Amino acid sequence: MPSYAELKARSDAPAGSAWGIFGADDQIGTVNLLTEEIAVQAATLVRKGTSFGLDYDLNAFTPPVSPYRKALVHCEVCRLDGQVHDDYVNDFFPQAGSHIDGLRHHKHSVHGFYNNVDDYLVGSGTPDLGVQHIGRRGMVGRGVLVDVARYRQLIGRPIDLMQGDPITLTDLQGALKSQGVTLRAGDMLLLHTGWAEHFVALNIETQQHLIKERTFCGLAQSEEMLAWLWDNHFSVVASDTVAVEVMPTVPTSPFDRNVRGMMHPDLIALLGICLGEMWKLDELAKDCATDQVYECMVVSKPITLVGGVGSPCNAIAIK
Repeated sequence: MPSYAELKARSDAPAGSAWGIFGADDQIGTVNLLTEEIAVQAATLVRKGTSFGLDYDLNAFTPPVSPYRKALVHCEVCRLDGQVHDDYVNDFFPQAGSHIDGLRHHKHSVHGFYNNVDDYLVGSGTPDLGVQHIGRRGMVGRGVLVDVARYRQLIGRPIDLMQGDPITLTDLQGALKSQGVTLRAGDMLLLHTGWAEHFVALNIETQQHLIKERTFCGLAQSEEMLAWLWDNHFSVVASDTVAVEVMPTVPTSPFDRNVRGMMHPDLIALLGICLGEMWKLDELAKDCATDQVYECMVVSKPITLVGGVGSPCNAIAIK
């Protein structure tokens, strides 16, 4: 695997891109790192059999954090003689709750979609870059919880969950050091900030205020952060925050070519990194703090919606 510095020096593809690294026709990006060997190694991490669901209820984020999404409406439909029931769901937005972003979620303003997939191939029902490619194989690997919330509390800088509080690379490295965790290629990085747990407990008026202001904690945007995420070769980068990144973006963000200075286009369209957002990490974090074991087996099964932009994460951690 090339380093980020080597990717920046490419001349055969956009600088800073991983296009072609996993093959000219690749559709799943860093999920390729979740090999059979990685799955076997992850299975050895199951020691006590405790499991933790990593997704919130489908309607937990009501109103939806994104103003472009709608709240799920669950209509139970009676069938036959009234004793048999089916489910019927309206306004189901797969990315309205705990989810993963597929590789068609963002294109780069200059270079387009991941792996140079043409725009005309990315449409409703077309297979290119659809989330079904990940769903068909599933994701199994070693999850590493980075408890940024507890670390920031420990050093006297608790995360302000009501503001766009940036989490720096120093914060991440400090948390990992305090936990005594060594990262491995293919790890599924789980960033715990406490934001989602905090948000769902707020009254609706406060929730609506945060949604309107768009102030959400997350990773600070920088070239160093992007390089660190790539150079550690994570298969998945998931958090309990809205966008993994801080919103609004930091004033020093170098990604001015992107939407509002976000790293998303570089992460998804250039590097093919699988992002997870609004995952439920509070119970897992409490258990990790108790037994001081921050690694676990993680299994995620995205839906096989052909051409899907994203999917509920359907994830579980097993220790």
